[in-house]
Amino acid sequence: MKKTDRGLFIFLAIFSLFLAKNCLAQTEEFNPNYIADEDDILNSATMTQAEIQGFLNAKGGYLANYTCSDINGNTLRSSEAIFQVAQTTRVNPRFILVLLQKEQGLVEDPSPKASALDWATGYGCPDGGGCNERWRGFYKQINSASLQFRDYIENPQLYKYQAGQSYTFSNPYGVITKDPIVVTPINRATAALYNYTPHVYNGNYNFWKLWKKYFLQEGYPSGTLLQVKGEAGVWLIQDGKKRPFQSRGALISRFDPKKIIIVQKADLDKYALGLPIKFPQYAIVRSPDKKLYLLTGDKKRLFATADAFKKIGYNPEEIINATVEEVSAYQDGKPITTGDVYPTGALLKDKKTGDIFWVEEGTKAPVSDPIFLTTKFKKKKPIVVSSEALAKYQDIAPVRFDSGELVKMDGGFLTYVIEGLTLRPIANNNDFEALGYKYSNIITITPEIFTSYTLGDTLKPQIALATIEPASAPATATSTATSTLK
Repeated sequence: MKKTDRGLFIFLAIFSLFLAKNCLAQTEEFNPNYIADEDDILNSATMTQAEIQGFLNAKGGYLANYTCSDINGNTLRSSEAIFQVAQTTRVNPRFILVLLQKEQGLVEDPSPKASALDWATGYGCPDGGGCNERWRGFYKQINSASLQFRDYIENPQLYKYQAGQSYTFSNPYGVITKDPIVVTPINRATAALYNYTPHVYNGNYNFWKLWKKYFLQEGYPSGTLLQVKGEAGVWLIQDGKKRPFQSRGALISRFDPKKIIIVQKADLDKYALGLPIKFPQYAIVRSPDKKLYLLTGDKKRLFATADAFKKIGYNPEEIINATVEEVSAYQDGKPITTGDVYPTGALLKDKKTGDIFWVEEGTKAPVSDPIFLTTKFKKKKPIVVSSEALAKYQDIAPVRFDSGELVKMDGGFLTYVIEGLTLRPIANNNDFEALGYKYSNIITITPEIFTSYTLGDTLKPQIALATIEPASAPATATSTATSTLK
């Protein structure tokens, strides 16, 4: 067999196995404190009527061909009704579509019950009670829900759940968990969602999943670093939003500047503005209620006691004051106690077997391949410990690459971008170069690592990039989100 034929055979065999695998549970990055931005709810200019119709057609549900009557008795296609309501109430048509699917599954259901259409957005149907006949009807439902959400945001003082305040939510319908959860909505949009659906799981979690599924697949994957040509600011693409770095330390402590992609300003402007990244990795911040947290990635770990803080060895002068909103933007990690030996995480090597693990928050993840030591953990040195010391940690899934990494299977042909537990293929070299990626950043992985991921949507260059040139280490990013938009 020729070498090229053998390579093709290996690739096809592995790729077939890859496609045949059942979908693995996604590593969710759901933050109940921050589910949506105001723009997600109030930007009425995101879709035309034709685009709404095309979206419904693609989903194949009943709404693609459904008609209803507006308040004046005019017959409208559902796409016309959604567009009309979006314009008159100044609410995002994308938001209406997600709400319709979240509440009654109408976007994808090919044969919904009449009651699902009558109570399409669940407006006037409180948990544990009957529906108010005044609000029956598809048009009334989308119109009333849209007006309600606008009022939630414009007049937050009139409603129970407000941004910056903490609340304990029960989860009677939860599949993931039914345990109570303390939530501090970071903005009015997130508070609005809780006023409409007063629990985390599964209602608001489902909203987040649907929003991500429907409208966060466009553009670059999460984990991508973008920089406008000629500007100093660097942005992280995360969950379909652009997050500005507010200091050089916040950037280089978490990411490799060599992976920045240079784009035109118009390309960056397509993304909604997300929360700024102000603090460097492993910063210790103090919240207004005097609690101290260690920041690791997108998580915050509370110091359970003063002794736990003293043990980590930080200088109290290094503590940074943070607002409620800044603290709430981070997901809650496991509290740090005096028994936490490696609060920032560590590579541990079993003295007896030679196996290496990434230890963090009381867990140990096997490092299944040496490639991780030269890439993801290239700045860390394994600490040799006994098998007994490792046995104290809970076993979890093997270490994976971070979102945004470029990988290629050994012997394979395509390059992929990692996004969560999925691999998004790039069809050819022309697309790879048009997207602004660099061949020097590709990591070659084994078939075993390759098949541990699921296949995602093909990444296409739907944007006009700046003239591609190697990105040098950037200057300090601008200090505010508004200044980077000039």
